[in-house]
Amino acid sequence: MNPAKRALIFARFAQANPKPATELVYRSPFELLVAVILSAQATDKSVNLATRALFQVADSPQKMVALGGDGLIPYIRTIGLYRTKAKHLVEASRLLIERHGGEVPASRAALEALPGVGRKTANVILNTAFGEPTIAVDTHIFRVANRTGIAPGENPLEVEHRLLKFVPEGYRQDAHHWLILHGRYVCQARRPDCPRCLINDLCEYKGKTKDARPRNSASRSGPDATSR
Repeated sequence: MNPAKRALIFARFAQANPKPATELVYRSPFELLVAVILSAQATDKSVNLATRALFQVADSPQKMVALGGDGLIPYIRTIGLYRTKAKHLVEASRLLIERHGGEVPASRAALEALPGVGRKTANVILNTAFGEPTIAVDTHIFRVANRTGIAPGENPLEVEHRLLKFVPEGYRQDAHHWLILHGRYVCQARRPDCPRCLINDLCEYKGKTKDARPRNSASRSGPDATSR
C-alpha cells in the first residue's frame, strides 16, 4: 500500500469521526488505568457496567488500596479473570502511592512496571490520558492493519512499529481509536462488512464480502460516526 492511499484512508476516518474516543467510561487517568486493566479479555460494555459502581467507592489509588482485593472482587466478579485483576489493581494502586505520589505516571517504563500493565495498556494510557501519538495494537487493530494492507506484520509489536512509520503524522494521535472502532464494528473477524465500509475501494483485502449483513445502530466507523 502506497503513502497516498494510506493518507486517503485516514482522511476518510477523520471526516467520518473527527473526534474519536475510547468507549471506556472514565474521569481521570487513574480510572482509565483501572478500566484498561479490567478490559483485558473483556468487552468495554462489561467493564463500564462494573466500574459504574466501583468508581463511586474507589476512584483513587488510596481508596483502591483501602478497599482491598476482597472488597474489590464483588464489583468486578462479572469480568473475566477477576481474581487476578483484583490483585493487580490493588498492588498497582499501592505502587502508585509509593512511587508516584498517587498519580498515574506519563512514562512508558513506569507504567509497564505496574502489575497488569503491558505495552498495549501503557500505549492506551499514554495516548488517551496524556495525548501521546502512540498506537496500542489489540486484536482488532492487528486484524485491520493486516487485512487492509495498511501496516501488515507478523506480531503486534511489528504492526505497531509499522503503523507509527506509515500513518501520516497528523493522524497518529487518533489512529488507534479509528482502527479499533473500524475493527469492532465493520472489519470484524468472522465476516467483514465490506459493502458498508468507507474505505472499501482503498482496502487491499482480496476476500471482500459483496452482500451487506443485517445491522442495527452501528455505523461504518463506530456507533456514532454517521451522525458526525
